[in-house]
Amino acid sequence: MSERTRVLIVDDHDLFRDGIASLLRARGYEVVGEASDGLEAVARARELMPDLVLMDIRMPNMGGLEATRIIKAEFPNVKVVVLTVSDDEVDLFEAIKSGAQGYLLKKLKAEVFFDMIAGVARGEAPISPRMAARILEEFSRQASGGKESRGDVGLTDREMEVLKLVARGKSNKEISAELVVAESTVKYHLRNILDKLHLENRAQVIAYAARRGLGGGKVPESS
Repeated sequence: MSERTRVLIVDDHDLFRDGIASLLRARGYEVVGEASDGLEAVARARELMPDLVLMDIRMPNMGGLEATRIIKAEFPNVKVVVLTVSDDEVDLFEAIKSGAQGYLLKKLKAEVFFDMIAGVARGEAPISPRMAARILEEFSRQASGGKESRGDVGLTDREMEVLKLVARGKSNKEISAELVVAESTVKYHLRNILDKLHLENRAQVIAYAARRGLGGGKVPESS
């Protein structure tokens, strides 16, 4: 995201908030506020109108998932990225359904974390590679057998190609290189996919594709 992205940090551990805030400021982000639980997060979001909320899940008074639902309902343009220790698939799927743009594990290295956060402004869904792989594995297990054809979902051949690459965790830049098309063309196809499938963000596209066995394999773990 841009250097002056305004960030609200939500976590019930003071030391963690202090550490993340220091890292963000060092990278040029503007930390406009902090909150220690979901109730405070909602109040601070209403007061500060941040561009990005980094949201923990398990906190007292109100959890991060409920807070995310409230914030996204009131302020759809505010980006919420879950930042948690939980690698539970249920938490991941609930976060996506709640409107979160991404799901990151706290064990990520700083460089990987900032690369993924920067992708939010480009319309990408930052999901830790380990969790992206979990999506593919879980939905593959749930699949009743048989992949949906292009006619089932109403997508063109090119849109299906883009869908599969998105499901594998590829960024717009990586997809444009693989398909040998402009990045703007990838964004155009992705907008069509969202419209046709009635989805709201890239994370939901990943879940949709994975549920239908379109992922094409696991996403590699970051080093």
